[in-house]
Amino acid sequence: MTRPQRSSRGREPRRGRRVESAALWAFVPVVALVPLWLGSLAVFWLPVRMLVDVPFRWWAGGHLVASAVLFLQPVQRHVFTRLLGTRAPLPAEQEHLDEAWGIVARAVGVPPDRFVLSVVDDDEVNAFACGGHLLVVSSFAVRELPTDELTGVLAHELAHHLGSHTFALTVGQWMSLPIVTLARLGLFLQNVAQAATTAFTQRSSFAEALGQLTAGTLRLVARLLIAGLTLTTTIGNLVGRGAEFQADRRAADLGFGVELGRALRRALAGGRGDEGPSRLRRLASSHPPLRTRAARLEAFLRRGRHPSMGRLDDR
Repeated sequence: MTRPQRSSRGREPRRGRRVESAALWAFVPVVALVPLWLGSLAVFWLPVRMLVDVPFRWWAGGHLVASAVLFLQPVQRHVFTRLLGTRAPLPAEQEHLDEAWGIVARAVGVPPDRFVLSVVDDDEVNAFACGGHLLVVSSFAVRELPTDELTGVLAHELAHHLGSHTFALTVGQWMSLPIVTLARLGLFLQNVAQAATTAFTQRSSFAEALGQLTAGTLRLVARLLIAGLTLTTTIGNLVGRGAEFQADRRAADLGFGVELGRALRRALAGGRGDEGPSRLRRLASSHPPLRTRAARLEAFLRRGRHPSMGRLDDR
């Protein structure tokens, strides 16, 4: 497969990392998460404070600094992939991924082993980038996409890394860990309090009322935490869609716009990935509709007079 030497606009592609506007907007949901994060850390800090004289600012600052471990490649390969529910490619998947990724890595000028390739079991043409080196592709995309279209998908995810889109996302995921842990702990203790109330307080109306109050308070705290996470996720979905359009354009600038356009069209032809008219479904999605992405990408390629643009119309 011959790679174009220049971008869709006839200039040398921008291969290096840089901070794009979408990377800055991605900090909006992170900032919105700060109150919940600080509150959750305070709950875990209080018992620690009884044993060790550590100021809360050092406790919170240490937790934030510790998020740097998620950007280490060994951690992403062996730990982060498990947290995200992904897996190592199967032998046949690895062969297909290596072929497509080798083409992209050579064209962009990055060592192939700098990034970790992982697979998520999903029946959609789906992929995402996370951390500093992680590229995740759906099992459907690896299984069904030909090599050239898979290069387009991988180039899009690499563009997220090159545009620094993944930094805020990774920090936000780290900050959400104490919130999720506290919410789960609250629900567990609520169930314990409810069971204890039922088993031991049947003869005392005061004890029963106290038990119900305790269980209700724990349930309310857990639901507030979950609601806060849901809200920040929705905000992240709204601001994150600009990153998808920027990554599409960056993939085209790297010379893979035609291949990405074909992959998007294949997904649409198979009835996959288009959210349809539902406003709630669009809010719940972290990606814009594939139809919109495909239309914008094709318009970008035509404006740049990409030399192979006509191949998009061959299918």
